[in-house]
Order: sequence, then structure tokens, then C-alpha cells
Amino acid sequence: MDILNLKPLAEQLLADIRALSFDGVGVTRDSYGAGESATADYLRRFAEQHGLSVQSDKAANLVFSLPEEDAGAPAAWVGSHMDSVPQGGNFDGLAGIVAGLLCQVARKEQGAASAAPLRVVAFRGEESAWFGKAYMGSGAALGKLTPDDLALKHRSSGRTLSECMAEAGADIEAIALQQPLFDRASAAAYLELHIEQGPVMVARKLPLAVVPGIRGNVRHNRVTCIGEPGHSGAVPRWLRKDAMFAVADLITRLDEHWKVLLERGSDLVVTTGMVSTDPAEHSISRIPGKVDFSFEVRSKSVDTLEGFYQLFRTECKAISRDRGVHFEFDRRIESAPATMDPGLSDLLRNACANAKLPVEMVPSGAGHDASLFANAGIPTAMLFVRNEHGSHNPDEAMDLDDFMLGTKVLYEALEAIPRGRQS
Repeated sequence: MDILNLKPLAEQLLADIRALSFDGVGVTRDSYGAGESATADYLRRFAEQHGLSVQSDKAANLVFSLPEEDAGAPAAWVGSHMDSVPQGGNFDGLAGIVAGLLCQVARKEQGAASAAPLRVVAFRGEESAWFGKAYMGSGAALGKLTPDDLALKHRSSGRTLSECMAEAGADIEAIALQQPLFDRASAAAYLELHIEQGPVMVARKLPLAVVPGIRGNVRHNRVTCIGEPGHSGAVPRWLRKDAMFAVADLITRLDEHWKVLLERGSDLVVTTGMVSTDPAEHSISRIPGKVDFSFEVRSKSVDTLEGFYQLFRTECKAISRDRGVHFEFDRRIESAPATMDPGLSDLLRNACANAKLPVEMVPSGAGHDASLFANAGIPTAMLFVRNEHGSHNPDEAMDLDDFMLGTKVLYEALEAIPRGRQS
């Protein structure tokens, strides 16, 4: 069958899940929370209605399979995540799951005896917005969640990740042992379709693009600069220990370093996403004595990540001396960069060429579950679909025709992965 004929089914899936997770502005599918669980329940019902088998793993991720395929043979895995950021867009993560399910529906109707079995995984907890930690579902599956991770607290409720995962049906004792719950030998390959989360493909008029690699990151959810509060009119500059000016100084210095490194050809992005003084002490006539802020650096290079992080800590020490403040850091969280498998990427490129589409490579600045599979030694590839207005906002605007082209390319690549392929 022509998978493009499944467009009405794709439209229904995406619209139904948007409706059940709509928050009045965008969609909210909180990691290991109500919105994500409602999406999981819907996907489970969909699978059962279309003759697919569905199971939950020990991290409460959903795994979909075709009952008639050999459960013991290494499979081609397709996946993405169910959760969203608060008031986010409908396609970030969900598009990849829907594409995989459409491929299974098409294969069920058509049959593919010579290709590797197809598994689709819907991961929980990919977004860092809720607990300050990304890749919770896929990380648990690959034995990467630590006791410190499980103790992280939800941004709103204050409940621990461990509590929320357990409520969703996860086996916390198994996860805490940090033993892989996912059998690497069961994976011939991992492929992920995802919307591009930046403006490159729209600007270059590319419906699809193959991803050569994914940036890693180093983060602090909270860094606190502690100075000394005082009356704004009574303390001269030379006697001030102004936490806000210290943080502003730090950000300015980091921006200058970032600019120089870009001029030297480094791959680097730097962000301070949250800056706040204590609401209980807010006053136009008060020198801020404490400022909290977040820090994140991303790069395709491990050396660049570590080098810039050490530069950040050095600048914090220098500003502490210059301005009489000091900095306190919460736990450092990091994700390694990942390189996609050239052979699998070629399958996607060939499928794009067969569809008479431009064959382009666009690296990913955002993180994805795919990076964990690549760094676990499983051959991994990613396909981007054009998306207007960026991501992590309610205005994500993936065109459904682009999505169906992406699903067709994904399907053709999957059919080219032979039965018996070992990762």
C-alpha cells in the first residue's frame, strides 16, 4: 500500500491527542504526569483497535509491535517522546510516535517478510522542563538514571521523580539498580522522526532533512549568586556587593567568549534561561542580595563543552573577587553529543532521493532520545520534518503533507533493513 493514503489516520491521531492535552494556550503533557498518561492511554487504545500489540516496559514506556512478527529477532526500533513542555506544541515528540505507528499499520496491511521486525517505542519524560532532567524514560531503559536523578523534584508539585514514575507504573527498584532494562541485542537499529526545532529548513525550503549528529549539553538548573542587600541610595558602587550586577557581568563576559569561539569555528550555543531575584525582597530601592539563574552550554564537541564550562566557572571566581559576591551551584547535569550511523543515514538519504526530494543534512541543536541509543552503541539515524515557528511553543506548525512525506521516507528506510541484521 501507499503509506501516503494513511494521511486521514495521521490527522485524526494528532488532532485527538492535541484535544485531550490542550491547556487553553498550547498542549501540556507533563513528564510522568496526567497529560502524558492520558496520551499513553489513547495510544494504547489506538494500537489495540488496529491489531497492534502494546506493552509497558519497566520505565512505563510503551512498546508497540506486530503480533505476527518474530519477537526473538533483532528489530528496527522507531520512537520518540510523549511529553511536552508546559504550554508547548503538539508535534514535538508526538510526530515521531505517530509516524512509527503508521509504518506498523502499513506493514500489517502489506507484509514485509524480508525486513527486520518493527518495534515502536513511545518514551516518557524526554523533556527537562518538569524535573530539570532530560531523557528520563529512555535513560531508565538504558540504565542511565541515578539515585540523584530519581530524587529530583517536580517544578510545580514538589514530588520526586521516583514518586511520579512509580505512580505511572514504573518499577523503581529495577531502575535504581541502573541495570539496562532494554536488551541491546534486540535492536538492529533505532530511527527517530522529529520536527526540526529551529528555522533552518523553513529558510532553505527543505521539507525533510537527515540529521548527521546531535549536540550534547552541560547544565545547571540553578546557580545562586549571593551578595549583600542594601539601600539603593545609600551604598556607593565601590562598597556594593550587588548580586544582579554580578550576574549581568557574568552573562556579558560569557557572551564575549562565545562570540570569540564562534569566530574560531567552534560549534557552541550558550543560554541563561531563567534569572530571578527573591520575590519576597523585590523593591526598586533595594540592592539585590541574591540572584538565581540557570546555565546551559551545547556543542557537538565534548572538548568544547568542557572547555566552555571551565571558562564559566573561572569567570564566576573572577567576578566573586571583583564584586565581593560568591556563587553556589546545584548539581551539574550533562548529556553527551551523538553521531548518527552513516549506513542508516544513507538509507534515509536514498529514500529522500527516491521521492525526488532534496537530500540535505541538518544537524540537531536540540537533544533527542536518539542520542542515548547512539551513545549506547546501537546504530541510530534521525529524520527531520520542516516545522514553522520553532518548537517548545504552541505555534509549532508542521505541514501534514511534509509529515506524510517524512513517514514515507521512514517506511522505505525501514523496509531496507534486512531481517537478521545485528547492531
